Amino acid sequence: MAETKTNTKKDLITGTGRRKTAVARVFMYPGGGSVLVNDVPIEEYFSDLPYQKDGWKRPFNLLDIKPEEAYDVSIKVHGSGKSAQMDAVVHGVSWALANANPDYAVVMRKNDLLTRDSRMVERKKYWLRKARKAPQYSKR
Repeated sequence: MAETKTNTKKDLITGTGRRKTAVARVFMYPGGGSVLVNDVPIEEYFSDLPYQKDGWKRPFNLLDIKPEEAYDVSIKVHGSGKSAQMDAVVHGVSWALANANPDYAVVMRKNDLLTRDSRMVERKKYWLRKARKAPQYSKR
């Protein structure tokens, strides 16, 4: 009978990434290189972002790690749009790698990958049409 390796909690590496209202929870296991976002391969999930196709690999590229050979990655992401979700995934993967090895955190910090981008949509104010757009002013 074939033996299947079960991942223990000790093998699990986690990280959380955020951007706008998108939240990505990243779970990494030592393994063969499958990358799933919400149980869909990452290439399919982010297929409408051709300019950012390999954006999620940026933390791995900085560390000269091939994600296909090193880790199985499972990502749960929700909120906001696809572009902000991709940024949240990059942030989450960076934190997971930083949690895996403190030496990686130094490289990530230098390249600004552990810093959360705090820009959010400004709230709408009453009497205004949007956050800052006011009705046209008429003197007479």
